[in-house]
Amino acid sequence: MGFIAGGLVLLVISSRWLVDGAVSFVQYLGVSELIIGLTIIAAIRGEQDIAVGNVVGSNIFNIMGVLGIAGVIAPAGIEVSEAIYHFDIPIMIAVAFDCLPIFFTGGTINRWEGGAVDLLLCSLYAVSCLSRNRT
Repeated sequence: MGFIAGGLVLLVISSRWLVDGAVSFVQYLGVSELIIGLTIIAAIRGEQDIAVGNVVGSNIFNIMGVLGIAGVIAPAGIEVSEAIYHFDIPIMIAVAFDCLPIFFTGGTINRWEGGAVDLLLCSLYAVSCLSRNRT
């Protein structure tokens, strides 16, 4: 029983080290926290189903859970900035539609689909950086 408890403690400690090290490394490379949050670590480790599940689950929870609870608790509601209407929401819709063909091609992301997603991601990141530098 002691080995199980010790193993669980070591698992928690080492998992924190892994995540902290990976986050520090990709932040050093200049990757935004959004990309880190989209579980690139899971994708690199070859666990694509975990990465896709985390992205979808995170988006569902953020929209329904966090935003919904915040809206209920906030006495005057939540103010949404204009940038969200003009940039973020259209991008989220475009990315969702971009993923549909990937999900319907046999459950496998092939090279051209992965390249298309990477190109879209780089383009969005560049547009986001350029638009923030103008203001």
